[in-house]
Amino acid sequence: MLISQKCQYALRAIFELAKRREDGPVKIADIAEAQAIPKRFLEVILSQLKQGSFVTSQRGSEGGYTMARVPSDLSVGEIIRFIQGPIGPVDCLATESSEKCPLYGDCVFLPMWQEAADAISEVYDKTTFQDLVERDAQRQNQYIASYTI
Repeated sequence: MLISQKCQYALRAIFELAKRREDGPVKIADIAEAQAIPKRFLEVILSQLKQGSFVTSQRGSEGGYTMARVPSDLSVGEIIRFIQGPIGPVDCLATESSEKCPLYGDCVFLPMWQEAADAISEVYDKTTFQDLVERDAQRQNQYIASYTI
Protein backbone atom coordinates (compact mmCIF):
# COMPACT_ATOMS: atom_id res chain seq x y z
CA MET A 1 0.00 0.00 0.00
CA LEU A 2 1.41 3.32 -1.02
CA ILE A 3 0.59 6.39 1.02
CA SER A 4 -0.77 9.05 -1.33
CA GLN A 5 0.82 12.48 -1.56
CA LYS A 6 -2.36 13.99 -0.13
CA CYS A 7 -2.13 11.66 2.87
CA GLN A 8 1.55 12.48 3.38
CA TYR A 9 0.67 16.18 3.37
CA ALA A 10 -2.10 15.57 5.91
CA LEU A 11 0.30 13.69 8.17
CA ARG A 12 2.90 16.45 7.87
CA ALA A 13 0.30 19.15 8.62
CA ILE A 14 -0.85 17.35 11.76
CA PHE A 15 2.79 16.80 12.74
CA GLU A 16 3.52 20.52 12.40
CA LEU A 17 0.48 21.37 14.53
CA ALA A 18 1.64 18.84 17.12
CA LYS A 19 5.09 20.47 17.23
CA ARG A 20 3.53 23.89 17.70
CA ARG A 21 0.73 22.83 20.03
CA GLU A 22 1.83 25.20 22.80
CA ASP A 23 2.09 28.17 20.41
CA GLY A 24 -1.63 28.58 19.75
CA PRO A 25 -3.22 28.69 16.30
CA VAL A 26 -0.82 28.19 13.38
CA LYS A 27 -1.39 29.94 10.07
CA ILE A 28 -1.71 27.92 6.88
CA ALA A 29 1.25 29.74 5.35
CA ASP A 30 3.47 28.76 8.28
CA ILE A 31 2.46 25.09 8.08
CA ALA A 32 2.93 25.10 4.31
CA GLU A 33 6.39 26.63 4.54
CA ALA A 34 7.62 24.43 7.39
CA GLN A 35 6.44 21.19 5.77
CA ALA A 36 6.89 22.03 2.06
CA ILE A 37 3.21 21.65 1.25
CA PRO A 38 1.56 23.69 -1.53
CA LYS A 39 -0.63 26.25 0.27
CA ARG A 40 -3.69 25.74 -1.94
CA PHE A 41 -3.58 21.98 -1.44
CA LEU A 42 -3.05 22.42 2.30
CA GLU A 43 -6.21 24.53 2.56
CA VAL A 44 -8.25 21.64 1.15
CA ILE A 45 -6.54 19.08 3.39
CA LEU A 46 -7.02 21.16 6.55
CA SER A 47 -10.68 21.65 5.68
CA GLN A 48 -11.07 17.88 5.38
CA LEU A 49 -9.20 17.32 8.66
CA LYS A 50 -11.49 19.88 10.31
CA GLN A 51 -14.55 17.99 9.09
CA GLY A 52 -13.05 14.86 10.65
CA SER A 53 -12.59 16.70 13.97
CA PHE A 54 -8.81 16.31 13.90
CA VAL A 55 -8.15 20.06 13.78
CA THR A 56 -9.96 23.23 14.75
CA SER A 57 -9.70 26.65 13.19
CA GLN A 58 -9.86 30.16 14.50
CA ARG A 59 -10.57 33.15 12.30
CA GLY A 60 -8.96 36.54 12.47
CA SER A 61 -5.51 38.04 12.52
CA GLU A 62 -4.49 35.80 15.43
CA GLY A 63 -6.25 32.84 13.87
CA GLY A 64 -5.07 29.62 12.32
CA TYR A 65 -5.30 25.91 13.00
CA THR A 66 -4.74 23.81 16.10
CA MET A 67 -5.00 20.11 16.83
CA ALA A 68 -8.37 19.10 18.24
CA ARG A 69 -6.76 16.33 20.29
CA VAL A 70 -3.54 15.99 22.21
CA PRO A 71 -0.72 14.51 20.10
CA SER A 72 -0.39 11.45 22.36
CA ASP A 73 -4.03 10.52 21.65
CA LEU A 74 -3.85 10.66 17.86
CA SER A 75 -2.19 7.92 15.82
CA VAL A 76 -0.79 8.04 12.33
CA GLY A 77 -3.13 5.17 11.43
CA GLU A 78 -6.22 7.24 12.24
CA ILE A 79 -5.17 9.97 9.82
CA ILE A 80 -4.23 7.50 7.08
CA ARG A 81 -7.60 5.74 7.33
CA PHE A 82 -9.47 9.04 7.36
CA ILE A 83 -7.70 10.49 4.33
CA GLN A 84 -7.01 7.38 2.30
CA GLY A 85 -9.25 4.60 3.57
CA PRO A 86 -8.44 1.11 4.84
CA ILE A 87 -4.82 0.08 5.25
CA GLY A 88 -3.91 -2.97 3.24
CA PRO A 89 -1.84 -4.31 0.37
CA VAL A 90 -4.82 -5.39 -1.77
CA ASP A 91 -8.35 -4.12 -2.44
CA CYS A 92 -10.09 -7.35 -1.49
CA LEU A 93 -9.30 -6.75 2.18
CA ALA A 94 -11.22 -3.48 2.10
CA THR A 95 -14.38 -4.89 0.54
CA GLU A 96 -16.30 -7.99 1.43
CA SER A 97 -17.46 -8.64 -2.08
CA SER A 98 -16.69 -10.86 -5.02
CA GLU A 99 -17.00 -7.85 -7.33
CA LYS A 100 -13.30 -7.07 -7.02
CA CYS A 101 -11.99 -10.65 -7.23
CA PRO A 102 -13.53 -13.86 -8.56
CA LEU A 103 -11.55 -15.83 -5.93
CA TYR A 104 -12.93 -13.86 -3.00
CA GLY A 105 -13.53 -16.16 -0.05
CA ASP A 106 -11.43 -18.97 -1.53
CA CYS A 107 -8.03 -17.38 -1.99
CA VAL A 108 -4.81 -18.92 -0.73
CA PHE A 109 -3.19 -15.47 -0.62
CA LEU A 110 -5.82 -13.85 1.61
CA PRO A 111 -4.27 -14.89 4.97
CA MET A 112 -0.90 -13.54 3.84
CA TRP A 113 -2.44 -10.26 2.69
CA GLN A 114 -4.25 -9.96 6.01
CA GLU A 115 -1.06 -10.64 7.97
CA ALA A 116 0.75 -7.92 6.02
CA ALA A 117 -2.10 -5.46 6.57
CA ASP A 118 -2.15 -6.23 10.29
CA ALA A 119 1.62 -5.68 10.57
CA ILE A 120 1.47 -2.34 8.76
CA SER A 121 -1.56 -1.24 10.76
CA GLU A 122 0.18 -2.10 14.00
CA VAL A 123 3.08 0.22 13.18
CA TYR A 124 0.81 3.08 12.10
CA ASP A 125 -1.60 2.61 15.00
CA LYS A 126 1.05 2.50 17.71
CA THR A 127 2.81 5.61 16.38
CA THR A 128 1.29 8.76 17.83
CA PHE A 129 2.04 12.30 16.80
CA GLN A 130 3.65 12.78 20.20
CA ASP A 131 6.06 9.97 19.30
CA LEU A 132 6.94 11.81 16.10
CA VAL A 133 7.44 15.12 17.91
CA GLU A 134 9.79 13.41 20.37
CA ARG A 135 11.70 11.68 17.55
CA ASP A 136 12.08 15.01 15.80
CA ALA A 137 13.41 16.65 18.96
CA GLN A 138 15.93 13.81 19.42
CA ARG A 139 16.98 14.12 15.79
CA GLN A 140 17.44 17.86 16.18
CA ASN A 141 19.47 17.38 19.37
CA GLN A 142 21.73 14.81 17.68
CA TYR A 143 22.25 17.18 14.77
CA ILE A 144 23.18 20.04 17.09
CA ALA A 145 25.44 17.79 19.18
CA SER A 146 27.31 16.64 16.08
CA TYR A 147 28.30 20.26 15.34
CA THR A 148 29.17 21.20 18.92
CA ILE A 149 32.80 20.97 19.88
